[in-house]
Amino acid sequence: MTPSPIHPAVTIGHVHLKVADLDRALGFYCDVLGFELMQRLGNSAAFVSAGGYHHHIGLNTWESAGGDPPPRGSTGLYHLAILYPDRASLADAVRRVLEASIALDGAADHGVSEAIYLRDPDGNGVELYRDRAEADWPRRPDGSLAMGTQPLDLRSLLAQNPG
Repeated sequence: MTPSPIHPAVTIGHVHLKVADLDRALGFYCDVLGFELMQRLGNSAAFVSAGGYHHHIGLNTWESAGGDPPPRGSTGLYHLAILYPDRASLADAVRRVLEASIALDGAADHGVSEAIYLRDPDGNGVELYRDRAEADWPRRPDGSLAMGTQPLDLRSLLAQNPG
């Protein structure tokens, strides 16, 4: 029996991240990326959002206060991805990251999207990206996606939203 596919209206909801220091994590997610603090539970948890949603990202120290990031080569979250509505908004986010002297791990043009990769203060991978319009996605002759990884022109991106 072939399982039926997931309903096409299903989306991925919030993510909870284990962090070592709640204030440090809030400094990154709120002060650098611009998320809004929705609720804080002392030094144990905080919930941040874009646009007033209850939370997109939960940050907690329940099992990780003062802890170290997981070592490379171990299992766990590869990255969380934050989708921006347009190129100018993505450029603004990248500018904020660079102004905070946060190193980029990479930047790529995947054909369907433009993506910047970095790490939060706890070593969690973070992807900042924007999707191209579906009509502009690269496709093979059979109609399947032809995604790839090409260098992203950061200068061109940052020119979209001068600081």
